[in-house]
Amino acid sequence: MSLNWKLLVAEKRAKQLASIPKEWLLAPEELPPKDVLDVTAFPDTCGHLSVKEIEITNSSVKVLLQKLAAAEWSAVEVTTAFYKRAIIAHQLVNCLTEIFVERALARAKEVDDYLRANGKPIGPLHGLPISLKDQINLRGIEATMGYVSWINIIAERDAVLVTTLESLGAVPFVKTNVPQTLMWGETFNNVFGRTTNPYNRSLTPGGSSGGEGALIALKGSPMGVGSDIGGSVRIPAGFCGLYGLRPSTGRVPYTGSVNSLEGQDSIASVLGPMSNSLSAIHTFMESVVRAQPWKMDPLMVPKPWSDEECKLINHGGGKKLCFGIMWDDGVVVPHPPIIRGLEIVKQAVVKAGHSVVDWKPIKHQDLVMAARKIWYAGDLEDFQTVTKISGEPIVSSMLPGTLDTEGFNLGERYLEEGISTYEVWQVQKERQRLRYQYLEHWEKTAEITGTGRPVDAIICAVAPYTAPRHGHNNITQYTTVWNALDYTTLVVPITTADKALDVKKPPHEFLNGADEANYKSYEPETFHGAPIALQIVGRTLEEEAVIGMGEVVDTAVHSYLNNN
Repeated sequence: MSLNWKLLVAEKRAKQLASIPKEWLLAPEELPPKDVLDVTAFPDTCGHLSVKEIEITNSSVKVLLQKLAAAEWSAVEVTTAFYKRAIIAHQLVNCLTEIFVERALARAKEVDDYLRANGKPIGPLHGLPISLKDQINLRGIEATMGYVSWINIIAERDAVLVTTLESLGAVPFVKTNVPQTLMWGETFNNVFGRTTNPYNRSLTPGGSSGGEGALIALKGSPMGVGSDIGGSVRIPAGFCGLYGLRPSTGRVPYTGSVNSLEGQDSIASVLGPMSNSLSAIHTFMESVVRAQPWKMDPLMVPKPWSDEECKLINHGGGKKLCFGIMWDDGVVVPHPPIIRGLEIVKQAVVKAGHSVVDWKPIKHQDLVMAARKIWYAGDLEDFQTVTKISGEPIVSSMLPGTLDTEGFNLGERYLEEGISTYEVWQVQKERQRLRYQYLEHWEKTAEITGTGRPVDAIICAVAPYTAPRHGHNNITQYTTVWNALDYTTLVVPITTADKALDVKKPPHEFLNGADEANYKSYEPETFHGAPIALQIVGRTLEEEAVIGMGEVVDTAVHSYLNNN
């Protein structure tokens, strides 16, 4: 094995450090010790942000956009505030990859100059700093995607989403960390290392958009963009207590981003927004879709934005919704904090005048296995093709104990050999059959809802646990199943795990070995304080309706918790 790749890593890390203004860096003695696990309050109390910068970075996207459009706050001062906080976040949880301060501030000044000259904002995202997952190309910036082989490869043009966001007035300002290959539910690579969870640094922030999740949770970015092929927006959103949307395929432009498994379009990766507020998710989706990016990206579905669908015109106007609550997926039963989160939502929506029924999952294991077989058909060759350029090994594990003394993962990851084209066709045919069966199953729920409609949306876990210890996020089927079905899915934070409330329950009748192992892994102390979040699942291309129903659920939960 060549050692040259380690030299490339050392040069890349030095370059990253040099890109940070020295006055923004905290001295080692100013940072919390490693045994301080919850660092969410640190940016506000560390003394490196002014009173105004704290106000700016604690403001919602709605407030930021209002003040930016009214010139009460300049884009330069807002971008600077978030940049300084992002650098603090990075020193706490290692969430950033590409840092380009001069470029971002020049863009912010351009936005300010436009407002002064024209008396109106550029667009609905005027002056808003937006963080981007590392794979989203910015012209002139690298997108290593956690691969040593892609160090020093400069993007020649912007991704279509970047072009769209800038046309709306946004200011891209950082790129965030990912796992090598992206095909992990955690965030570690040999180039930038491991990202940790701000609520408990011994826990994972999830992946593959884990850098985004950790950064936004520390309010180092008001809004970010992740990608999702099997849960990579929703898992970090759930583990970091954020809102995150997995749109259906073709609703948000993807062209121009680098990726793993490129060319595999049966179950494709999609880009989606992440933020601390649901209104930000709504603003992002509406703004991007109204910009008609399908004129630049041929893979998009040219579906205009519908305010009527947001108002739930196809769901009884939102006056009396019926939600299906999936207590488990028939494969692995969730930990007590997740069950409590589901119970809170059930009580909240019923109190708000809606109804719930138990959702009976069908074919979940079959759908997940179909997705994995499609990805596995060529993933080994894909990963080997990239890593052999530098000699870097394919990362074998997310467990901290698998690293060498320099912090690198040198083990070879076991991957199955690919299958033939004909065999892939058979899996795709099986997936089509399963999708039809699931649609038929959903339609039949009209017989039990009492509304005359089928269940409006499904509410379920993001994972059968809150954020676990590093290397232990091994169950991604609660998210992957919706990718296999291409259903629009929104993550909504509910509350946090509490060791006093979420006590370990007596053993149930285990569904299988994985269910038993998951039960045994629960220790209330380990998960205490970790965010609890749930998914709201709609049907294909129901982004407006899912956001609308998310607003109903979010409002109901806040009201319920405030009154209890």
